[in-house]
Amino acid sequence: MAIKFEKVGYTYGRETAFSSLGLNDINTVIEKNTFNSVIGHTGSGKTTLLQALDGLIKITTGTISLKNMVINVNSDEKKLFILRKHIGLVFQFSENQLFADTVLKDVMFGPINFGISVDKAKQLAEKWLRFVGIGSELFDKSPFDLSGGQMKRVAIAGVLAFEPDILCLDEPVSSLDPQGRKLIMQLFKKYQQDGHTVILVSHNMDEVYHYSDNIIVMENGTIIKQGSPRKIFEDKNWLDKHKLVRPSILKFIDDLEKVGFKVTKTNDLSNLLGDILQQIGVK
Repeated sequence: MAIKFEKVGYTYGRETAFSSLGLNDINTVIEKNTFNSVIGHTGSGKTTLLQALDGLIKITTGTISLKNMVINVNSDEKKLFILRKHIGLVFQFSENQLFADTVLKDVMFGPINFGISVDKAKQLAEKWLRFVGIGSELFDKSPFDLSGGQMKRVAIAGVLAFEPDILCLDEPVSSLDPQGRKLIMQLFKKYQQDGHTVILVSHNMDEVYHYSDNIIVMENGTIIKQGSPRKIFEDKNWLDKHKLVRPSILKFIDDLEKVGFKVTKTNDLSNLLGDILQQIGVK
């Protein structure tokens, strides 16, 4: 399903002396079955955008349209509950959301909460636990006896278990080591490739560049640029102006070009190395 934001705004502390603008005139369309990243500095509105989409906060102006639903300031809790059946949200420290006495029960909670039978919820929980690399030998263990990385995987499985059409990710791998980050990001990419929409909030430009089909840049609660990874990162002056970092692979390509290599702009390191080896005569 495509997601359409039209003139969306959100004000923190509305109608109080301490009100502040969280989102301002958001207009964009996120196409179905794509991997999207939302970038920008802290306080730019990235997390607020995800919370508005998931119905955790109620927008104060405009509309969000998806799957024959239109969300606005008048949407009631019943409508927002229906919305949440289609949207999964993984928080930055999602492992802190674990609560059940076993791994399996924790992951079953989401499907059961949305009206799925216990037997079906068990099947879904087992399926998605295996998807994130948690074997059956851990199903009956307490989630609090697992390693930090395993707890993160269980929390992610808990969101995937009700198979949301749209998966929203708020800095989901920031607490993991490099290997763990890569493994989890690959799982999110596979989920998108299997026919779902993924929206990632991240400060890691290497991951954003490598996995995204579309990038949204936010500043002061509004969208200032949107497009493909190449479009977003090609203008060095614009990036410098907005204090955004270029991906490491593009910096490396710049250095190669300075010493005479002719290489293709790519997000795949293996392709880049192939170009280099070919030019230095290594087969």
